[in-house]
Amino acid sequence: MTSDPVPLPSLTADAVVDLERQYLLQNYSRYPLVLHRGKGCHVYDVNGARYLDFIAGIGVNALGHAHPRIVKVIREQAALLIHSSNLYYHQYQGPLAKKLAETSGLERTFFTNSGTEAMEGAMKMIRSHGNKSGTGKHEIISLDNSFHGRTLGALSITGQAKYRQDFEPLPPAVRFVPANNVEALETAFSDSTAGMVLELIQGEGGIYPISPEYQRKARELADRYNALLVFDEIQCGVGRPGTYFAYQRTKPVVMPDVIVAAKPLACGLPLGAIVANEKAAATIGPGMHGSTFGGSALACRVALEFFDILEGLLPSIQQVGGYLHVMLNELARKHSFVKEVRGFGLMIGVEMEIPGKQMVLDAMAEGLLINCTHDTVLRFLPPYIITERDVDTAVKVIGKIFAKQKGSPA
Repeated sequence: MTSDPVPLPSLTADAVVDLERQYLLQNYSRYPLVLHRGKGCHVYDVNGARYLDFIAGIGVNALGHAHPRIVKVIREQAALLIHSSNLYYHQYQGPLAKKLAETSGLERTFFTNSGTEAMEGAMKMIRSHGNKSGTGKHEIISLDNSFHGRTLGALSITGQAKYRQDFEPLPPAVRFVPANNVEALETAFSDSTAGMVLELIQGEGGIYPISPEYQRKARELADRYNALLVFDEIQCGVGRPGTYFAYQRTKPVVMPDVIVAAKPLACGLPLGAIVANEKAAATIGPGMHGSTFGGSALACRVALEFFDILEGLLPSIQQVGGYLHVMLNELARKHSFVKEVRGFGLMIGVEMEIPGKQMVLDAMAEGLLINCTHDTVLRFLPPYIITERDVDTAVKVIGKIFAKQKGSPA
């Protein structure tokens, strides 16, 4: 005999907030918004108000909300097999790893639950490679202004003191260098270098692209000093720049030894990946790494469906992303406090001379969800399914907010 499902509690927005304040760690500075459901590029709060979602779960909800194909696959797979652990095979890890190999040009994949976990695994590859290559070869090079995750290992290579300072001392043997400074990069590499990690577009650091020249020099130096080159594609990859991965924008392509990816892979379900060439993959042998939840049947099947949809969206990401870039640049020219519009595809930042936190709240009041990173950079990470009409709506809201600021035309 089966019983009916336990009904979900019906709580007001204030009740939701009060419960979290009482029982959750107070580590998030949440916006005053309680979401209830989503459809397409919009989300709705518990009172029914609608918002155009241009942050998409910080780049996670790449197909928006309640995409019919994703909902269908989740329903089908949830009724078959959600999780089985990595003690056994299931039908979807192999095909998804094959898809990642085909789209990346690399060979082997390890599945995780998140980007941070993927970065931790990549760091283990670097250290293992260094230990196998020679005594004292253990140093990791990372970039100033970078962000690679919240665990102790990932924090140790995050080039922003505000994230590291409360948890020091962190794992040692990390050297930070300025982005796009080829001379400093050459000085940093040595026989002690086991690997280098870089985001091709720094996300939390303010949407800063890494130049093709710098990428080529990183590859050259990694080869010269027998170090692994790791590209962090957690935020800037998996379709967001208008290519499968951000390094594929550079021509000729600069190939990494390892990439880490996560955010949009399973459209909101936890899934990350380390994708490596044979050289890097050989650093991890039986028993050296593992994950209880990584690569579940449900998440992998959703990711396969996502990739099938993504292939047809890449041209639109480039087109609509280009349109968003143009429209934001037009807006920037009208307001002296805007310093620069940066990014590619549907990963764009608007850097200003003034803080952006209040602008995020003002945009929310106008029905638009964005966020602010690096204190003064408005960040746009909309779903891949947005249209130029959605862009017009968003830019109209931003224009209205900009017009209220000092430095705006009368």
